[in-house]
Amino acid sequence: MNPKTFKIKSFGCQMNVYDGERMAELLGAQGMSAAAGTDDADLVVFNTCHIREKAAEKAYSDVGRLRREDGSKPLIALAGCVAQAEGAEAKRRSSMIDIVVGPQAYHRLPEMVAEAVRGARPVDTDMPAIAKFDAFPERRRANPSAFLTVQEGCDKFCTYCVVPYTRGAEISRPWNDIVAEAHALVAAGAREIVLLGQNVNAWTHDGRDFADLIRALATIDGLARIRYTTSHPADMTDALIAAHGEVEKLMPYLHLPVQSGSNRVLKAMNRSHSVETYLATIEKMRAARPDIAVSGDFIVGFPGETEADFDATLQIVDAVRYASAYSFKYSARPGTPAASMEDQIPRTVMDDRLQRLQARITENQMSFNRSKIGVDTQVLIERKGRHEGQMIGRSPWLQSVHVETAAQPGEIIDVTLVAAGPNSMTGAARQKAAA
Repeated sequence: MNPKTFKIKSFGCQMNVYDGERMAELLGAQGMSAAAGTDDADLVVFNTCHIREKAAEKAYSDVGRLRREDGSKPLIALAGCVAQAEGAEAKRRSSMIDIVVGPQAYHRLPEMVAEAVRGARPVDTDMPAIAKFDAFPERRRANPSAFLTVQEGCDKFCTYCVVPYTRGAEISRPWNDIVAEAHALVAAGAREIVLLGQNVNAWTHDGRDFADLIRALATIDGLARIRYTTSHPADMTDALIAAHGEVEKLMPYLHLPVQSGSNRVLKAMNRSHSVETYLATIEKMRAARPDIAVSGDFIVGFPGETEADFDATLQIVDAVRYASAYSFKYSARPGTPAASMEDQIPRTVMDDRLQRLQARITENQMSFNRSKIGVDTQVLIERKGRHEGQMIGRSPWLQSVHVETAAQPGEIIDVTLVAAGPNSMTGAARQKAAA
C-alpha cells in the first residue's frame, strides 16, 4: 500500500535540516502528509550524519525502535551521510531498512518509495553534480529564519573528516538558481536567510564570488537579515570581510572553525591555516565590523595531541573571546587518515580536556552576553516561549532572546537587552513590532 503519511528525522548539521525540509516538500508534492511522530507515519526517513560515531549509531538505534507491538513497521528510509558512507551495507546491518539514499540523490526519494512498495529495496548513493535541486518543488512555506543551500562538498580533506567522501567534491549552485530560491523563500514568509555549505564561503560561479552573492541577496525587498555557515578560514577573502562592514543586512556573526590552537595539530589535521593566519583573519574581521560575534569549532583529543597542544587551544579561546563555540571529542571515522594514526588519545584524557575546554568557552560566552546588557537592538521573533505572553527570537549576534511581547513569528521588534545567561538573553520590548 502506498504510504499516506511520513516523518523525517534529521540529525547533525543545518544542511541536513535543509535537506529534510526539501524531502518533506517532495513527499508533500506526492500527496503525502507529515505525521506528528514515527508511530503515526507510514514512511519514516532518517536523515543521518556521519561526522561522529555517536550520531551514526543513534540512527541505527532509532531504526530498531520502529518495530511495533503487532510486529509491523513503517517503510524505513536511511538517508544522508551514513547512507552514503555505508550504501548497501546499511541494509545488511539492519534488515528493517527498506531504502538507502545518499545526500545527492534524495530527489529520487518518491520514486524509490514506489519501488519499495512494489517489494524492492532500492539503494542510490550516486553523486551527480547537484542535479537534485532541479527536481525540487517551489518553496511555498518558510520559517522566519530559513536555510538555503548554496554550496556542497569539500576539497579540503582534513584528516579527521568524512565529508569529502559522503558529500563529494566542492560544487556551487548556479547564481540564478540561488537568487530565485531566495526570492521564493521571502515570498513564503522568510525574513532571514541562512546560506549553507560545507565550505559556504568557497561558493563561486561565473566569475562571481560569495561576497558578490551576499550583496545581490541584500537587495531583495522583504529580506531583513542574511547569515551563513559553515565558513573555512582559507576562504575568508578580503571582499567577504569588507561585506561584513558594508552590507547592513549581513548580521554581525561569523562561525569560523579553527579546531585546535596548536600549529602542530593543525598540520596533522591538514588544516590549511595556522594559528597566526587565523588570528589575523579575526583581527581584520573586527576591524571591518567591531561588534562581530565570533563562533568556532574545536576537536580535543586528536591523535598525538599533547597537554601543551591542548593548552594552546585554551589560549586561542581566550585570544579570540568566542561568543559561542562547539567542541567535540575526536571521533575516529573509518577510512579517514587520522583513524590509523599512532598515539590515539585515551577516552579518559579526551573527557577531561573536553570538560576544561567547555568551561573556558562558557566563561567567554557569558562574558560576551554580559557585554550586551543595556544594548538597544532588534530581535527577529521566531516562536512562542514557555510562558504566557513570552516569545523567543534572535538578536543580530545570534543570541536567543526571551521577551514578553504580542509580536508574532516573522516580526522584528526593538528591544533592550536587560539580562544575560550563558545560553540566552532577556529582552524588554521598546515599542510596537516593526513591519
